[in-house]
Amino acid sequence: MTKRFKGMSRNSALLILAFAAVYILWGSTYLAIRYAIETLPPLLMASTRFIISGGVLYAIALRTADYSRPSARQWKTSIIVGTLLLLGGNGGVVLAEKYVSSSVAALLVASEPFWIVILSWLWLKNGRPSFKMSVGLAVGFVGVVLLISGNFHAASGESVVEQGWAMILLLLATLSWAVGSLYGLKAPAPRSAIQTAAMQMLAGGTALGVVGVLRGEAAAFDPSAVSSASIYGLLYLIVFGAIIGYTAYSWLLKNAKPELVATYAYVNPMIAVLLGWVIAGETLTPLMLVGAFVVVASVVLITSKEKDLSPAEEEFYDDAIHCTASA
Repeated sequence: MTKRFKGMSRNSALLILAFAAVYILWGSTYLAIRYAIETLPPLLMASTRFIISGGVLYAIALRTADYSRPSARQWKTSIIVGTLLLLGGNGGVVLAEKYVSSSVAALLVASEPFWIVILSWLWLKNGRPSFKMSVGLAVGFVGVVLLISGNFHAASGESVVEQGWAMILLLLATLSWAVGSLYGLKAPAPRSAIQTAAMQMLAGGTALGVVGVLRGEAAAFDPSAVSSASIYGLLYLIVFGAIIGYTAYSWLLKNAKPELVATYAYVNPMIAVLLGWVIAGETLTPLMLVGAFVVVASVVLITSKEKDLSPAEEEFYDDAIHCTASA
């Protein structure tokens, strides 16, 4: 009885720690990005983050029982998925955060489940969305419109144009992440989730570096101008955002109910808004606050599991959970 109790206590503690990591660490990455790109070139910063994180995760994967030598087809998948997720997805976020707050970025990225549901239906032919999911899509669209409108009202002068392009870029980034995630569901990949993530990070980090150099970021980079805040932001993204955060998420997928794991999709943006307000002094207009609430409510509708799902609806739901991870 004692051993059994101790086992349950240890598992409960691990669950709490893993959820805390996914909730807080992933929610805080948007603020860390803001500090990291203050004096570091955005795409090269992201490239450094994912190449280092990918290397560390691959070293960890080598020691796991389900590691296998990757095939050429698996590397092809990693290159495609890594480019869509990290260059298209994360790259869009780091570039956009030059012009919009970390709070706005996190809330717009929270709309990603909308793309997952729509693409699962139109691309993967998983069946028509349920009534609840359809309501969530409609509510989420209204929330995004309110959020963007409120941000425009808060902007002034030339920043209106810059923020407009930044918000469009964020929406395209969420679309790129959704496409890459759904493609990765069906494409050849290693058995180990950590190995798969590591390969995608290495491939995506390389793509970010190439595009960053082509943008002229390396030529314009002045190492002497780099602040300690940017260095700490980058280190935080590597250690806590990618390595610890993704490891915790992978563990949760195997040890917690999917409907509980899905809750991070609407906790993360709330954490990001709170940290942006407390630490960076970011503010949201009343209209943006309404939009933020509506977006989060729509994600709850989309990712909350119903009872007695049909096989097609079950697959729809699983796709919405597994594809919204943002490390």
